[in-house]
Amino acid sequence: MTERTPLLHYRLSNSVNESRPLLPAEGPAPEQHPVSPRQRSTQQRQPKKLSTFFGVVIPTLLSMFSVVVFLRIGFVVGQSGLYQAIAMFLVAYFIISMTVLSVCAISTNGALDAGGAYYMISRALGPEFGGSIGIMFFLANVCGCALFVLGLVEAIVATFGVPEDGTLATSHFQVLPSGYWWSLLYATVVGLLCLLVCLVGAHIYAKTTFIIFLIVIFVLVTIFVSFFAVRPRTIILPRFPNPNNGTGPVFPTTANFTGFKLDTLLGNLNAGYTVDYTTGTMMTFASVFAVMFNGCTGIMAGSNMSGDLKNPSYSIPRGTITAVIFTFITYNLLCLLVACSCDRVLLQRDYSFLRDINVWNPFVTIGVYSSTLSAAMSNLIGASRILYALARDDLFGKVLSPAKKTSHSGNPWVSVLISWFLVQLVLFSGKLNTIASIVTIFFLLVYAAVDLACLALEWASAPNFRPTFRYFTWHTCALGIVGCAIMMFLINAIYASASIAFMLLLLLLIHYLSPTSSWGYISQALIFHQVRKYLLMLDVRKDHVKFWRPQVLLMISNPRSSVGLITFINDIKKSGLYVLGHVQLGDLNRLPSDPLQSQYDSWLSLVDHLNIKAFVNLTLADSVRHGVQHLLFISGLGGMRPNTLVLGFYDDCLPKDKLIDPSLSTSQLIDSSGFSQGLEQQPPLFHFSSLRGSSDRQDYGEFGDGKVLGPQEYVAIIADAMKMLKNVVLARYFNSFDRTQVLSPPSTSPGMGAVYVDVWPVNLFRPDSSSYVDTCSLFLLQLACILNMVRAWRKATLRLFLCVEEGRSVRGSEQKLGQLLKELRIKAHIYPVPWDQQVALHWQRQGEWSKRNPSQPPEATKEKQKPRTDEEEENEEDYVNSFPSNATRLSDDYLSAVNKLILEQAFSPPAVRFLYLPRPPADTRRYTAYLHQLELLTRDLGPTLLIHGVTPVITTDL
Repeated sequence: MTERTPLLHYRLSNSVNESRPLLPAEGPAPEQHPVSPRQRSTQQRQPKKLSTFFGVVIPTLLSMFSVVVFLRIGFVVGQSGLYQAIAMFLVAYFIISMTVLSVCAISTNGALDAGGAYYMISRALGPEFGGSIGIMFFLANVCGCALFVLGLVEAIVATFGVPEDGTLATSHFQVLPSGYWWSLLYATVVGLLCLLVCLVGAHIYAKTTFIIFLIVIFVLVTIFVSFFAVRPRTIILPRFPNPNNGTGPVFPTTANFTGFKLDTLLGNLNAGYTVDYTTGTMMTFASVFAVMFNGCTGIMAGSNMSGDLKNPSYSIPRGTITAVIFTFITYNLLCLLVACSCDRVLLQRDYSFLRDINVWNPFVTIGVYSSTLSAAMSNLIGASRILYALARDDLFGKVLSPAKKTSHSGNPWVSVLISWFLVQLVLFSGKLNTIASIVTIFFLLVYAAVDLACLALEWASAPNFRPTFRYFTWHTCALGIVGCAIMMFLINAIYASASIAFMLLLLLLIHYLSPTSSWGYISQALIFHQVRKYLLMLDVRKDHVKFWRPQVLLMISNPRSSVGLITFINDIKKSGLYVLGHVQLGDLNRLPSDPLQSQYDSWLSLVDHLNIKAFVNLTLADSVRHGVQHLLFISGLGGMRPNTLVLGFYDDCLPKDKLIDPSLSTSQLIDSSGFSQGLEQQPPLFHFSSLRGSSDRQDYGEFGDGKVLGPQEYVAIIADAMKMLKNVVLARYFNSFDRTQVLSPPSTSPGMGAVYVDVWPVNLFRPDSSSYVDTCSLFLLQLACILNMVRAWRKATLRLFLCVEEGRSVRGSEQKLGQLLKELRIKAHIYPVPWDQQVALHWQRQGEWSKRNPSQPPEATKEKQKPRTDEEEENEEDYVNSFPSNATRLSDDYLSAVNKLILEQAFSPPAVRFLYLPRPPADTRRYTAYLHQLELLTRDLGPTLLIHGVTPVITTDL
């Protein structure tokens, strides 16, 4: 990570008003500006955010019902028949269900802002895809608004309009002039009404839609009741000019509502495509599906309101799924009832027939007007929010800069005006069925892009992509993409090709404009998995914290004793770069050839034998320290470079050979001396040097020429890695680690069959600090979470131990830490651990030191005399990460007591422990004492990782 990458800070306070963490200060994005006092007061005056029901369920329901449920349900059944109508709804809802799953997954993976689907796609796929799809989604909402306005005008003219063929009106209500220009005038008036509501703001819009929602639900109830309550009757069909100038067939003027009859049902089962009496064009499966699908395109209505919702990540999945299920059931019931009770002629020649068969005709009229008006407003306000988000992101330079302007309440009124103006242009098309295909293709393209965004995030396998909504897989995303693509070309291949070409043109335009963004590029996460030729596409300047993954350099002295550690580190790499490093001591000037070339085959065979995904990097150096520096400098290519150094612990543990014979089990291989009896005569599988005796160090203890790594040089390697901004992990007691045995423990007693991973994310060398939110602590949590995400470790339980002192609120600290885990989407059990006795030993030693050094009172003693607030603890990050002078005065009694405390908490022994690794002291003369302190702290703990993180690795952003 570069220095520009921010640290994730959290404000863990007891205030009930601060329920969310502070987001990373990623530097000013294009849309971010300093907040003035006037703007702060404006923000305080903003209306209350919307709930799930008002902000998602109601807009989605009304958008999905809209025209189809009142004006086109008979059209669909009359043209395609009951069988094909149900098949259409199944296909349509299958496509949108796959998209809904993707929307739910993306919306629950972080904080959402204004822009809905555009925000999701742009933050997931980057500005190029985000901007181009954003424009397409904006145009889809604009055309959708025009479509619903035209549907409303069609209903008005059908009720109050004078017949266009010049015949006498059949009702005294038919007083409005008819014709193209008159319909355009009516549509303009309706558009102005929608504009006025949307200019007021989302809050008033929500209240308006709730009233409309009650009306629509009531009308739907009356429609269902009418099928049972109304007696059979003859209905006069509306008259339209003959599209063939009087030369075509003569259409009937009346049709029957028969009630429930088997003959009627049988007559409506099969398809009977004919000429549409409003446009004069011949209907087909594709054209009818295009009209019908507009009743399913409202699934984004709730997502479009993401900037106005209280909790978008909670509301969008629940509200959208609820609306989709409700509308699906309603549409299919209506199709069945219509097919059982209405003549085919009635369905084909009268789109307003539900009004004529209702218990009271005005009910349906009111429902049509209300639903289409609300759907039009929903699309208009959605289009304005998308345009505002596009303008705020500065993807198109100054072209959209006027759309950034907002009112005092935060309503983007300029975006609303621009959207309304474009809607007005679309209204010149004149007929609903004329633009239905275009609207459907635009929405299908957007849905495919949402599925693509989710698919890309899933395939990238980034550790920070862990949405709380898990009912999706890459298969559902792929099915959604394929379904959308097929239906686009079935509806109209020319329109589909043109829309895709237009989107690609926009993509290239944004690419050449090269807008700067801090969203992260998922391409960088996907390219990571590609073959060598794509490595050049990885750009370190585009690194982003949300796509961070561990890229590990594991230093190995002899693989024979490191099999357990190699396999374990393979589990925590999370599809990241994994390099096995080895330093051969020697001087090339004194050797006839490079001694490393002959060793590569053995190392690659080791990789194959252990079935791990790792690279091998060997180097020749005059010392281990210089060799590790070489590997840290040169390992990797482009953006694939190690960011984490893993070393075996420096101790006197007896090494055990795990590579004698892979065909035998571990119990057969090794006895107490490290070798199995009777195997010495077998030829070695790998040409690695044999292990030394117990007097030699475990991992980086001894090399081929017999030189031994000293404690001073060992700690210097740790310090060098931290200077190079590499995270450091020290692994102890992994020489006997058996992954299979650990993950399948014997269930001899209750609770013994479970697998635990213990995490202690506090600097135990600093008992005067209890901060859990510094860089190192968050890095510790991230690695533990990554291990828990691996398939083999998913059943393991994370246990997080919270060290507390007397006088502190245990419940408050536990709640704050629990809130932190919730924001990070990490599942762990928190266990408060009182450690007053251990801390008392520390302060006792500080007092003794003060008596011996009266001129230098310890700083920690001063801090003890004055209790610090939580806010002061949060701001001590640099101090916590350092190795302060008082830590050099830690007593062996204190460290032994802490070690005993850790052991006592293991009521069920964990598979592995994660501990906080403090920085080495600045004084190199203290290196040996530092290593001794680490040895005391981790003595007899079993497999343990001492971890120090220097880079931020966690974010709550989408």
